[in-house]
Amino acid sequence: MIASRLRELIGRRYESLHQAALILGLSAIISQVLALVRDRIFAHIFGAGATLDIYYAAFKIPDLLFVSVASLVSMSVLIPYFTRELKMSDKAARDFLDSVFTVFITLLVALGGLAYLFMPRLAPLVAPGFSPEALAELVRVSRLLLLSPLFLGLSGHISSVVHSFKRFAIYALSPVLYNLGIILGALLLYPHFGLPGLAMGVVFGAFLHFAVQWPTVKSVGFAPRPRFPIIWSKVREVFLVSIPRTLTLGIHQIIIIFFTAMASSIATGSISVFNFAFNLQSVPLAVIGVSYSMAAFPTLSRLFASGAIKEFGQQVSLAARNIIFWSLPITALFVVLRAQIVRTILGTGAFDWTSTRLTAAALAIFAISVLAQGLVLLFVRGYYASGNTRTPLVINIVSGLTMIGLAYIFTEVLTNSQSFFYFFESLFRVTGISGREIVILMLPLAYSLGIILAALIYLILFSRRFGQENRDIMRTLRHSFYAAVLMGAVAYEALALFDNLFNLETLPGIFMQGLLSGLVSIICGALVLIALQNEEIGSLYATVRKRFWKGGVAYPVSVPGPEEINQG
Repeated sequence: MIASRLRELIGRRYESLHQAALILGLSAIISQVLALVRDRIFAHIFGAGATLDIYYAAFKIPDLLFVSVASLVSMSVLIPYFTRELKMSDKAARDFLDSVFTVFITLLVALGGLAYLFMPRLAPLVAPGFSPEALAELVRVSRLLLLSPLFLGLSGHISSVVHSFKRFAIYALSPVLYNLGIILGALLLYPHFGLPGLAMGVVFGAFLHFAVQWPTVKSVGFAPRPRFPIIWSKVREVFLVSIPRTLTLGIHQIIIIFFTAMASSIATGSISVFNFAFNLQSVPLAVIGVSYSMAAFPTLSRLFASGAIKEFGQQVSLAARNIIFWSLPITALFVVLRAQIVRTILGTGAFDWTSTRLTAAALAIFAISVLAQGLVLLFVRGYYASGNTRTPLVINIVSGLTMIGLAYIFTEVLTNSQSFFYFFESLFRVTGISGREIVILMLPLAYSLGIILAALIYLILFSRRFGQENRDIMRTLRHSFYAAVLMGAVAYEALALFDNLFNLETLPGIFMQGLLSGLVSIICGALVLIALQNEEIGSLYATVRKRFWKGGVAYPVSVPGPEEINQG
């Protein structure tokens, strides 16, 4: 009975934005829990040290390859074109996908080969602060990780079909399996092969990310295959639209490489601290921002293609309000409970107290931009759904240059201004740590401010372009801000209260202090939202009551219903 219900859930089409977002959100939760388990294993075995610095740095060139080629055929780009071709006929859609696939796989393999050959020259650009021995290991691990973009690129290609047919559940399994592969690599392969064993686990996880979607794509008749002759007109059309998007993602990846290069010259373990904090703040981002933006994208593509511009703007507004509703309260909890989060998840084995404090401070700084990151994901997909990839490119360039400039400025100010240094170390409770190590906190600060700037620009431009009504968004923002402030204050006071009830020298004591403080604050925040008659919390309650497990449809995704349009 349970097995048949699971099969039905996995194979079902999901027509509701809320149901699709819940499916993707549940997947994100499971995947992020596994990611936290992965990071705890890493922290326990390696700590924030040289080994993990090499491991995280080794991803940078393969990741740049992935966004440079695989993003050309990602679902954000392919779905609108695939939907258009599918309206004509299945054959037209199949020929279109096969032509794109043939060019894509050729490019990916060719550039991957070049990256393999030139890796010894590229590695010093990624980590100029590494020793010659560390650089040699970086080259070795990076070359193995070049297989990961191949499988993830294939997965992104077929995901366009999976999403177009609204089989969100099968796609939702892929990130879960990806993290399982990495965990198996750490537990089973690293003891035998060292750092290359970790890379093998990543490659295996990437393969599972692709393989789990293959049966579904094959069953609907759109499994990719080489095609000759290639329909160059179709490929050219997609690539011309994709290039600005690829450049957008490439710029972001170059910024991350820039931050990695800076961190490699700060202190041993700085790259690890940056990545641990970034991974922790990515949990709410993946559960909220990614889920809602991905669930909304197919609908946005269809609405724009059909000329329903007003409904298009309303659908974006609906998703934005839900992202705001969830993100601000979670941001407050992450800022106040940062030490409990880091100590519970990472505070084990080789992960020392200095690394704990630095990671907690970096997490708090990243957390202030979680809402902005979620909104950027949504607005970018909104522009892509409308066929506009140039605007996100320009905004990303502005945001990226801002991040780089601020990173330099903040680093110089922190190094040369004692007053700023004392203020900063007191604010984030990192007193007693050397100034050289505290410099790493300037990177998440620059990143957060740059992404907040991008979100503000998107909001202004999107409203002007599509006539989006921001009144409802501002109401949700006010309600969530009030709840977030109260939740933060309650959580802070609850920490002091539970401090006397639990032994904070033990993992259970730290966990219970943070958990109970968070639960009390969540209850208070929910009561505030109810008192304010917040419509998002009412919509959430109504959605849960629709017996999601039985597949009741709350609201149609293809065309926004009145309940969605008039929620705020």
